[in-house]
Amino acid sequence: MPSASFEIKSAQLPLVALLLKTPDLALVAQELLNQFGPTSDSPDFFDREPLVLDFSGLSADAVPPNLDALMDAVALCGLRPVAQRAVPAHWAPALATLALFEAPLQNSKSTQAAPAESSVATTAKAKDKAGDSSLQKKDTLVIDKPLRSGQKVYARGSDLIVLAMVNQGAEIAADGNIHVYAPLRGKAMAGARGNTAARIFSTCLEPELVSIAGIYRTSENPLAKDISGQPAQVRLSDDGQEHLIIEALRN
Repeated sequence: MPSASFEIKSAQLPLVALLLKTPDLALVAQELLNQFGPTSDSPDFFDREPLVLDFSGLSADAVPPNLDALMDAVALCGLRPVAQRAVPAHWAPALATLALFEAPLQNSKSTQAAPAESSVATTAKAKDKAGDSSLQKKDTLVIDKPLRSGQKVYARGSDLIVLAMVNQGAEIAADGNIHVYAPLRGKAMAGARGNTAARIFSTCLEPELVSIAGIYRTSENPLAKDISGQPAQVRLSDDGQEHLIIEALRN
């Protein structure tokens, strides 16, 4: 007999994945802190977000880890481990104390793998086209000064408008759309928490990397000649295949 007091339903939740590309977890911990720790340029990038520890980038014979440094770094960066996937069999005892559930490997639909910074890769992969309604509540963040190499800006819960050049080595991210009314030569990540309807616009598109909801393309895959350096937009396809479309903005 159905219960009137509760209902069991399936749920698809946005998770951040930490893709480990080296068994040297002390190195991963240090680089994670350098990029997202309390003294970094992006100390509030994560806000107690659930995390999947992804071991699929490691060889099966990697030496079992000491997880203490990594777990401390993860906590300091505002992340909460809730799941693991592709754990080498002989690593299982070391991870058992964390009581993480086993997440399945997903078939990648991206142009490449998730965006990587050094030995760390982080993605937010919500599948709801409308995104989180709470992301609509904050004002648009406007930056009117050039961003130099090493500078990072994150518009949490809002769109981002940049009125000056985003130089190579700079990084901009937003939970909503990104508008750059100047050359975009660094990295731009829209829909950072999984909003697949987000877009990137620039009056001069020359990026190192563009990403929508974790699906990305780098400068290693050059833009077409009629797109590079021209006014253009970046969006996800609407055919369900989740690949990037980069197209010129027409008058």
